Amino acid sequence: MTSSEELHKRRLAVVAKGVGSTISAYVDHAGGGTLTDVDGREWIDFASGIAVTNVGNAAPRVVEAVRAQVERFTHTCFMVAPYESYVAVCEQLVDLTPGSFEKRAALFNSGAEAVENAVKIARHATGRQAVVVFDHAYHGRTNLTMALTAKNMPYKHRFGPFAPEVYRAPMSYPLRDGGLDGAEAARRAIDVIEKQVGASNVAAVLIEPIQGEGGFVVPAPGFLPAIAAWASETGAVFIADEIQTGFCRTGQWFASEHEGLEPDLITTAKGMGGGLPIAAVVGRAELMDAVHAGGLGGTYGGNPVACAAALAAIETMRELDLDAAARHIESILTTALSEIAGTDDGIAEVRGRGAMIAIELVKPGTIEPDAARTAAVSKACHEAGLLTLTCGTYGNVLRFLPPLVIPDEQLRRGLDLLTTALRDN
Repeated sequence: MTSSEELHKRRLAVVAKGVGSTISAYVDHAGGGTLTDVDGREWIDFASGIAVTNVGNAAPRVVEAVRAQVERFTHTCFMVAPYESYVAVCEQLVDLTPGSFEKRAALFNSGAEAVENAVKIARHATGRQAVVVFDHAYHGRTNLTMALTAKNMPYKHRFGPFAPEVYRAPMSYPLRDGGLDGAEAARRAIDVIEKQVGASNVAAVLIEPIQGEGGFVVPAPGFLPAIAAWASETGAVFIADEIQTGFCRTGQWFASEHEGLEPDLITTAKGMGGGLPIAAVVGRAELMDAVHAGGLGGTYGGNPVACAAALAAIETMRELDLDAAARHIESILTTALSEIAGTDDGIAEVRGRGAMIAIELVKPGTIEPDAARTAAVSKACHEAGLLTLTCGTYGNVLRFLPPLVIPDEQLRRGLDLLTTALRDN
């Protein structure tokens, strides 16, 4: 029995079955673009812990910053006894996020918690209740964020009832929109919102600039600016969920920048902390400051160790110019994947930005989703030593999220393994 098999046996005895894992191997150490399991097997990492380890799994600055902070103190609770690093992280967020207006920030533990607090802020500031989200959206696993999330299985199935006053509008999904451009798709969505919700009832419009779990859907150009303009005109808060897209992942610090958006509020997490759990809401000062003292917070929000990691991760992103690194990765991935798609009529589309790229698999000659082949290809990748993830409302999207520090040689070796898996399945 291998060490991973022994660990899996222990797991089955104590870990709830509702917690799944993509691979059955257990990681011993990781860095750069690879993971090494407890049996010494190496895996090329095209997952980054679901877009978390943008700076790598053990970035030197992050390791050193965490070590130094742990030796000083691990926790006081910022709401009880504050500390400088929380303020420093907020300063960085205010500086880095798009928006020429005065901003404020607040720190939390996870993406879902950030989304919940963004909704709280929007409702409190506007005095309205309705929240508009979109088809294929993913915003988390808590009760409110399950309501905001579009996909039933595995995220929502039999977990209801869900939070009320959540309404869904059609997303711009170019592959499946029948030729609608961004402006037309926005008019369709706005028509639904105005008819089914009423503009004066909308507290917030919440959207991922590039959808994550929903299939790495990149809306048609013009869709996001039109939705943001409508929100501004009607007094709704425009919230960009940048939890998966933020911190250089798409070739900009934030994906909103690709179309010149200045969201009222932005939620961040994942890549922000270099692997440690930290999240934030950052946005217009008048919105953030509308909430009464004590209305935002949490015991662990902005934990000092996580803050130290975030500051070091941001410094690493600046020093290594990781937004440019993401664009370089995009060039390699999209070139190779487009060549593969040219000879594989089961690949309907190569899409994404930066180091957030996907292929959508369909039955040849149609746009009917091919979830079975997607699962088979991903499994073959895993067996060959390439860690890949699937996503999409229809389960037919292979997504690629390598660390932004992955060496070209490992990236190309991973693509070779993917090519073989696609050819053989």
